[in-house]
Parts: sequence; structure tokens; C-alpha cells
Amino acid sequence: QVQVVESGGALVQAGGSLRLSCTASYYAYSYSLGWFRQALGMEREGVAAIAGDGETMYADSVKGRLTISKDSTKSISYLQMTSLKPEDSAMYYCAAVRGSIGWSWKYPTSWNDWGQGTQVTVSS
Repeated sequence: QVQVVESGGALVQAGGSLRLSCTASYYAYSYSLGWFRQALGMEREGVAAIAGDGETMYADSVKGRLTISKDSTKSISYLQMTSLKPEDSAMYYCAAVRGSIGWSWKYPTSWNDWGQGTQVTVSS
């Protein structure tokens, strides 16, 4: 089982920036990595993913504001968040699956391994 651990969540003002990190117990080049978020009372929502081959995918609501990347040498994925809005407030989760994920990246059931989450709160 692959273990993933998120970090970097914080309280930030609207318009600010934040970088989340996901550290994995595997070599990132062989896995796809995804970021999801879940606000209280809401379903878990896929926000970004990076496939094993490096292809990136984003939810429409975050395009242009969030950037996903990975450092395969360190088995770390980053989610750079800019121009944050109060509606971005949520628990953010990192997920992993072997191989290159495709169109199904937005579905939580497409991912095998999950972290415990890191809280992001954006104040207005």
C-alpha cells in the first residue's frame, strides 16, 4: 500500500497564495497523483491531477489559479494555489494510483491511496 501525506494547509486571506505538498512512499514517475477537496456537507471534488506521463488535468473552477506539479526524484506532488477565494476553503486530500490516469480522474473511486488531508481556510 502506498502512503501519502499532505502538508501546507493554512488560514489565508482572499487573494492570497498557498502551496500544498503531498509526499508519497513511492517513485512518483510511475504513479498518477491527484488533489481533491471536500467542504463541510459537500461531496469530495477533484480539483487537479497529474498523470504518470506528466499530463495535467484541472477542474474548470480552478483553471488558471491552481497548478499541479510533481518532483519525481523526491516523490512529492505540489499544488500551487493563487488568487484564493473563500469558496476554496475545504479539506484538501492527495490521492495516488499506479499508472497514467485519464478521463476518470475526477472520480474518487478511480484512486487507490489517500492521505489524511490538510485544511485550507480562506477568509474574506
